Amino acid sequence: MIKGHGDDIYSYSGIRMNFSSNIYAHADLQQLEEHLCSHMDVIRSYPEASPRSLEVLIAEKHGVSPDEVLVTSGATDAIYLIAQAFRERLTFRVFPPTFSEYEDACRLFGYEEADDAALCWLCNPNNPTGEAFSAPYIKDLATQHELLVIDQSYEDYTLAPMLSPQEAVHMGNVLQLHSMTKQYAVPGLRIGYVVASAKLIATLRSNYRPWAVNALAVEAGKYLLRLNPPLIPSLDTCLQETQRLRQALSCLAGIDCADTQTNFFLCTIHPHTAAELKDYLAREHRILIRDASNFRRLTPHHFRIATQSPEENDLLVDAINQFIQLQE
Repeated sequence: MIKGHGDDIYSYSGIRMNFSSNIYAHADLQQLEEHLCSHMDVIRSYPEASPRSLEVLIAEKHGVSPDEVLVTSGATDAIYLIAQAFRERLTFRVFPPTFSEYEDACRLFGYEEADDAALCWLCNPNNPTGEAFSAPYIKDLATQHELLVIDQSYEDYTLAPMLSPQEAVHMGNVLQLHSMTKQYAVPGLRIGYVVASAKLIATLRSNYRPWAVNALAVEAGKYLLRLNPPLIPSLDTCLQETQRLRQALSCLAGIDCADTQTNFFLCTIHPHTAAELKDYLAREHRILIRDASNFRRLTPHHFRIATQSPEENDLLVDAINQFIQLQE
């Protein structure tokens, strides 16, 4: 695991604006919290050894069989499970810069990197770039590898078309990752799942430990699927605000912002480093950004921003401008 994942808010005191996490920061979780408080008795018993009740609801939502769904303790748990379950493949492929856990999980189980690898990983939309990949590109990639893992954790933060769970199952060699953590803005609960053919899911299930998903997470997942509360605001509005923020930051001296199809995007700062900017913002303005220098193929000048409210976004632009002015 790399040191310095996003949302390291626990490393600082008094942070009041968090641009580091890609998850929407202002979701109204009161109803969920009240529901969990009224169901705290679930912690008195072991959870289901395999959370079948939640898998059935997910399968109904996507129009697939429960045998084609496996619930995990967050999408990252699924990443390590996949690397473990298919470790005889021995070779992997990733497309950096991307989420580091694909490579870390593969190396943990003895894989070596290769362009013609058996196991290929694609983050769509990609973290940290915000790029979304087309269905023809994905389907072509699937023909080049024995197994293709498509991590769609940020699918609820883009308007780009995504491969459907039914398509993933039909393709046969695709494992599709989903994140209820991100869809419902509950990163502390850790709820993810894999959709794939029944054969691939059976292989994962045979390698998975019992009681991997805790009872509160299962209860929250079932509640959220039944009610499907609108915790993320209008995506159109969010993405328009993302573009406004990108343009405002791009007007600052020494700041460049990359294109994106999500609510987050990469920036560079010159001649200073992202670490210097992050430290200044956290210390002087209690604002947290993501130093992206530890993503493979990025530099000490890269940082990542996730859109927040218009008021917070304006305060971020002003704070970064103050940092630039102080350096002159």
